[in-house]
Order: sequence, then C-alpha cells, then structure tokens
Amino acid sequence: MKKPILLAAMAAIVIPLSSAPASAGAIETACLRSGREAANRALCGCIQQVADMTLRGSDQRRAAKFFRDPDLAHRVWISQSASDDAFWDRYKAFGTMAESRCAG
Repeated sequence: MKKPILLAAMAAIVIPLSSAPASAGAIETACLRSGREAANRALCGCIQQVADMTLRGSDQRRAAKFFRDPDLAHRVWISQSASDDAFWDRYKAFGTMAESRCAG
C-alpha cells in the first residue's frame, strides 16, 4: 500500500519539473537571433548543450557576441593576451565538439 502512495508523491514532484520550459542560454539565443538560414531550435539547442558541457557561463556570453559581431571573434583570435589565448582554446574545443555532435 505504501508503494503506490510513494510513486504518486514522486510523480507529483517530478512531472511538473520535467514539463517546465527550459530557458535558452546565451549561445542558443544568439544562434536563434543570428538570422542564419540553418538556425532552428533543434540545432541551436544542440549547440547550447555542447556549450553547457564545454564553456563557462562567462565564456558562453563572450562567444554569443560572435554571432552579432564576427569581427570580434577575429580580434580575439589574433590577440596576443594570455587570457584571450586560453579563451580561444576553449572556444575551439567547443566548436569542434558542437560540429561533431550537432551537424545534421
């Protein structure tokens, strides 16, 4: 008798949480707003998932700016600063993983 009550209680807690809409991250939002023809929820969501696995929040916000301003990415890439170089290494790893996981 206790088991059905416990299962019902767990379902009452878990179901509302799992059906709540997830908020888009910085990368997904920038991707969707990029105006690129291939940008769609599935692709941009996949890219965001990879970003969540590979980039810190501050890195994601920084990388999201590249969608609006590709020249910014170039300036970071050619920068001589150690922090920009470290960021670029993380960004390249993100890009490689996103390409392999999200390419259709």
